Amino acid sequence: MRAEFDITLHSSDLYRFSMYHAYAGGQGIVSTVVAAICFIASILTYGSVEKTYTVLYAGFGVLFLFYIPCSLYLRSKRQLLLSKPLQEALHYVVDDIGIHTSQGDAFADLPWDGLYKAVSTKRSVFLYSSRVNAYILPRDQLGEAYGTVKSLAAAHLPKYRLKMK
Repeated sequence: MRAEFDITLHSSDLYRFSMYHAYAGGQGIVSTVVAAICFIASILTYGSVEKTYTVLYAGFGVLFLFYIPCSLYLRSKRQLLLSKPLQEALHYVVDDIGIHTSQGDAFADLPWDGLYKAVSTKRSVFLYSSRVNAYILPRDQLGEAYGTVKSLAAAHLPKYRLKMK
């Protein structure tokens, strides 16, 4: 089995990866819980303390709720603008040996046993080469190759490292 395709990343693809990575881990959960606590505190203290404190609690809730998504959005835009390699198409070949990428004269190979995990979402596939780095494959650009990538990942990765639907 073998799949061959080209991927050109957009800032929205980088943003979706960053959001998944942030909110699937502890940072997103903690920020959401802290935002909820701040909103609850602003509701519970309304009328019993000065209005300044109630507004501060609500303001901190908004800050914790929107800071991460806004900063990730701006970072993904900046990252794509500043990185010439990210702006150009990457050629992928996925086979029984692993994942092979090339762009111009540069190429990289990642064997299946070197893959940290494979995750699919509604719009993307993330093939993690480490805990924080991943190949981002937008599903709309993968097309028919998605089934082959999923089959190859299922054949070569242990179940606990595979989260593909």
